[in-house]
Amino acid sequence: MEIRAPLTGTVLRVVVSPGGRVRAGEPVAVLESMKMEIAVESAADGVVTEVRRQPGDLVQAGDVLVVLDAAGPGGV
Repeated sequence: MEIRAPLTGTVLRVVVSPGGRVRAGEPVAVLESMKMEIAVESAADGVVTEVRRQPGDLVQAGDVLVVLDAAGPGGV
């Protein structure tokens, strides 16, 4: 499952790392757009397999930020 940027902005923080577990509703990254901070949340439980953006990166709406394995090893 890919977690995408909801809008154009700058990545302020990535709060997950590969191998980490996340639950639905937990933030995976924080973007800044128009001087506002926007938390990007996971839509499902899973294990982070890839982090594709880093702090300072400019992203467009729809760019992939994080990739999850929704099943996760051994379930989540």
